[in-house]
Amino acid sequence: MLQSFAQRIIANVGQVVIGKDDVVELALIALLCEGHILFEDVPGIGKTTLAKALARSLACSFSRIQFTPDLLPSDVTGISWYNPKTAEFEYRAGPLNAQIVLADEINRATPRTQSALLEAMQERQVTVDRDTLPLPRPFLVLATQNPIELEGTFPLPEAQIDRFLIKTTLGYPDERDENELLLRHAGKEPLVELAPVAGPEDIFAMQAEVQNVRVEESVRAYLVRVVRATRDHPAVDLGASPRGSLALYHTCQAFAALRGRDYVLPDDVKTLAPFVLTHRIHISPQTRLRGRTPAEVVAQVVGEVAAPVFQ
Repeated sequence: MLQSFAQRIIANVGQVVIGKDDVVELALIALLCEGHILFEDVPGIGKTTLAKALARSLACSFSRIQFTPDLLPSDVTGISWYNPKTAEFEYRAGPLNAQIVLADEINRATPRTQSALLEAMQERQVTVDRDTLPLPRPFLVLATQNPIELEGTFPLPEAQIDRFLIKTTLGYPDERDENELLLRHAGKEPLVELAPVAGPEDIFAMQAEVQNVRVEESVRAYLVRVVRATRDHPAVDLGASPRGSLALYHTCQAFAALRGRDYVLPDDVKTLAPFVLTHRIHISPQTRLRGRTPAEVVAQVVGEVAAPVFQ
């Protein structure tokens, strides 16, 4: 059931976002695990289009926040304002009050504004003055940051990076996909005509189904060894946190379900570890000077930790 659900969503989004089925699948995994996804990529790749197409395909409300240095926390969470007609304070919702939120160029906002997202991403609620208000469900934040332009940006704090379930890139399309992109967009904008193929109630049902995916003891132990190996690696100053272990565990469950299985394989751990763990580790300055990246370290860890073999 979940496999057919995913195929419908991926095919529908694929009418607008060409050749990026794997990235759409990662976004679905984040949604099914009630997590969030961070795209680190150059402008013009299609990140905004992907977020809008996903929201339309799932019949979810969509909001876009353009992060800038002068953006205030209240611009994101909303404000409490005095209504002279009723002589009472009323809450005016901010752009976070949507089911799918695109946080564009999140690293351009000040740390104070970035921190306004922490409560929303973790607790799925916002606090305005003394009132704590729930956010709509499902709730997914797709954040973007430009890895090229560093001037006028504020690096994301570790607490916030750790709250992103998955970090990935969209990347340039290949020649064939780019040619198809031109054909699709030659006439009317395809996003305008994109119709929903599922709804929030389907997402809730699929989220419950993901939780029933089995993770055998040997696979679970393997997953833990992979995460712990990032902490003991000589090139790493700070390894993945226990939140990283939970993230890898739940994403493997969702990945297996999308593949039509009710059990997790060691290969699922190998596939998802780069997307879940790379942004959670910090390599030493000496390692960076040697030209190594966190992605290479995670790949080495996955390659060296022995996986269980099933007869």
